[in-house]
Amino acid sequence: MSTATKFSPREVAEAPMAEPCAIVIFGASGDLARRKVIPALYDLSAHDALASRYALLGFARTPMTDESFRATAAEAAKGISEVGPIDPQKWSAFAGNLYYSQGEYGDQESYARLAKRLAELDEEKGLGANRLFYLSTPPEVYPDIVEQLGRAGLGRPSQPDSWVRIIIEKPFGRDLDSARELNAVVHSAFDESQVYRIDHYLGKDTVQNLLVLRFGNGIFEPLWNRNYVDHVQITAGETLGVERRGGFYETAGALRDMIQSHVLQLTCLTAIEPPATFEANAVRNEKIKVLQSIRPFNLEMVAQSVVRGQYAAGRIDGQAVPGYRQEPGVSPHSRTETFVAAQFLVDNWRWAGVPFYVRTGKRLAKRSTEIVIQFRRAPHVVFRGRDVEPNRLVLNIQPDEGISISFGAKQPGTEMRIGNVTMNFCYREAFGEQSRSAYATLLNDCLRGDATLFDRGDSVEAAWTL
Repeated sequence: MSTATKFSPREVAEAPMAEPCAIVIFGASGDLARRKVIPALYDLSAHDALASRYALLGFARTPMTDESFRATAAEAAKGISEVGPIDPQKWSAFAGNLYYSQGEYGDQESYARLAKRLAELDEEKGLGANRLFYLSTPPEVYPDIVEQLGRAGLGRPSQPDSWVRIIIEKPFGRDLDSARELNAVVHSAFDESQVYRIDHYLGKDTVQNLLVLRFGNGIFEPLWNRNYVDHVQITAGETLGVERRGGFYETAGALRDMIQSHVLQLTCLTAIEPPATFEANAVRNEKIKVLQSIRPFNLEMVAQSVVRGQYAAGRIDGQAVPGYRQEPGVSPHSRTETFVAAQFLVDNWRWAGVPFYVRTGKRLAKRSTEIVIQFRRAPHVVFRGRDVEPNRLVLNIQPDEGISISFGAKQPGTEMRIGNVTMNFCYREAFGEQSRSAYATLLNDCLRGDATLFDRGDSVEAAWTL
């Protein structure tokens, strides 16, 4: 489904059209660029969501020509189910706008060549000096890229009516100090208004629909508080192990990789107060208030409210699978967690006393990301001796995006027997089309200058204080 499903509590102005621009992907030969970013841009192009004039310039250490870069991108896109079957004619039109510049991330001369190539493309295609830089690289080279862009004069608009933006992938630091250091480096070359810190979870339709569900319907928001909600559960479970990411995972773990980013984002959107408008800073101001209201963990709270674990060797569907400590790149004595369960407490008027139970893990029984709002039982149950289950509202984020609500109903027959029933809403069935990929949604927003679903520097730092 397209981003047209992103509604405001009030009337939303028609989204601005994408303007001509050059999109530079750093790390263009890497897995993320080939599997997610470039296919998402093709998806936008195929649906006429990009401007009629644009250039996509890949930048990486790997030696490639424009032609070999196009061939590599085409081969990778064939196996991407999110964009559906590739239309040869539309791909040909898209590929004609792909270019490549080889260079080292910390080499000043490489950025001089990049600046020259951008100027040539701008003159050739009439791009108005608009530029979007996408950092699809390991986080340790972020400072090199940002500093070199600043030195090359590429961090600021070169014309009065042009724009320059930069998308930075998570993780945004490893702790509070490193997050502050990264923000300082970024702000040395870019204004905060130019920076788009991306968390792809926020591009999923169900996550965005959480705001619509609450603030666009009169029946939910009056119940969305401590008087009616018993507790909230947020789960992000995966069936896969760390696969080829053992080296990275050893430095991150589930806490840094998932809880500090994806899970906290879902917590914020669940607990957020109504923004005055559906405008980027209004929404993000309310998100940071939630982060500032979450009770910080001390040693006693960690012992009582946090569980960490690792997956062990076993069998799945009859096939032997290794334990975490047997994965390539992982220490045989590793204590890095692959599973975390924790209880958050949000100390504000709306949520005081309501626990938020969050959990994430790898090699779990099923792949599922969901938010469960469990409501309090009725204060007086007139059906004595009957098992009346509490109402639950479930937002299924993946793999099948949708919403369900459970409630009690009388079963057929002469006796007053109560059964629990569920009403389901499925995006695919209701709207008859496949949801657009999260990356396509977020790239679409960035190209139009909408930062609502992107993280701000102060909220990144606030998240690391917990």
